[in-house]
Amino acid sequence: MTQATTAPVTHPRRAEFALALGGFGIGTGEFVIMGLVSRVANDLQVPVPDVGYAISSYALGVVVGAPLISALAARLPRRALLIALMLVFAIGNIASAFAPGFGSFVLLRFLAGLPHGAYFGVAALVAAAAVPIDERARAVSRVMLGLTSAILVGAPLGTWAGNLLGWQVAFAGVGGIALLTALLIRLWVPAAPADPHASPRRELGALVKQRVLFTLGIAGIGFGGMFAVFSYVMPTLTEQAGMTEALGPLVLVVFGVGTILGNLVGARAADRNLMRAIPGILLWCLAVQGLFYVAANSVAWGLLFVGLVGTSMALGPTLQTRLMDVAEDAQTMAASLNHAAFNGANALGAWLAGVTVKQGFAWSSTGLVGAALAAGGLLIFALGLWAERRQGGLEYN
Repeated sequence: MTQATTAPVTHPRRAEFALALGGFGIGTGEFVIMGLVSRVANDLQVPVPDVGYAISSYALGVVVGAPLISALAARLPRRALLIALMLVFAIGNIASAFAPGFGSFVLLRFLAGLPHGAYFGVAALVAAAAVPIDERARAVSRVMLGLTSAILVGAPLGTWAGNLLGWQVAFAGVGGIALLTALLIRLWVPAAPADPHASPRRELGALVKQRVLFTLGIAGIGFGGMFAVFSYVMPTLTEQAGMTEALGPLVLVVFGVGTILGNLVGARAADRNLMRAIPGILLWCLAVQGLFYVAANSVAWGLLFVGLVGTSMALGPTLQTRLMDVAEDAQTMAASLNHAAFNGANALGAWLAGVTVKQGFAWSSTGLVGAALAAGGLLIFALGLWAERRQGGLEYN
């Protein structure tokens, strides 16, 4: 495992706060549109379902941007790269607020998505490099608190402001957060020289490393269950459990609290024993997502299990840390691809759950889809473990 060097951090919590603020802005920008779909459709004069193209465009930007930026920016100092990524994100969101038509809006959402994966990947590496090796996952989780806090606070607040003052305000606000983040990174994140041996070819080498690919497979499949449930949680609870729509914000809050707890607990488990934490979390995901199928028949139990499904976020810091261990000299590419894989999991989980419901199964069958995806993640982990043991390269610690 190669841990990048960095300059001494005089105030590590300030640096982590600056990095987490960027995650908060990115998370808010990604999720806020889901609460503003009708407003965007009305203002840009398109059918409501067409706004899904803008959501997909952003996700596509994440998937394209993560490997592309990691390769092309391989020789840039990490602080400079983080600032540049936040500036691009700010431009994409502020421009989205002033989009003259739906076509340009979709294109600008793609632009806004480009820095997403690379930012989280590089931020995780910077945070991990500033702490002892047995505290890396917790440092990563503190940066990811920005993303989970966005689910709990940022997206609901942005949705409220967007519905009250216009959806443009929400995206302009996200752009403002990005500009503030760029400033705080410049002030609080220490500069470190670029790696003179870095190159696009070396970073692209992550794409052929077996252990990297297995880990990304776990992220792309095993993490999809959380999105399978969350994508349809509102119709599940309102139409199947009989919940009133007025409790919608409470559902988001409960889910957001679950993601924060999962992020923190998963990181602590990863620092104690990473290779046991990963399958343990996947088993937990399989259990809570599978039980959601039954729990969603009741409002109270359904809400409880929404929070438990949110704890699936524990996979985030564990898989990010695993990639640091196996990426060798392609750290930036591997770390960035982790978030591209998470967005792939988002698309896969939502699609499979939607297909299942369309086939006439109960809304809560999304939980069974989630359990199946968690089982798929476990299978990929087991195959990776078998392959690594066969090569004699496993460090089970």
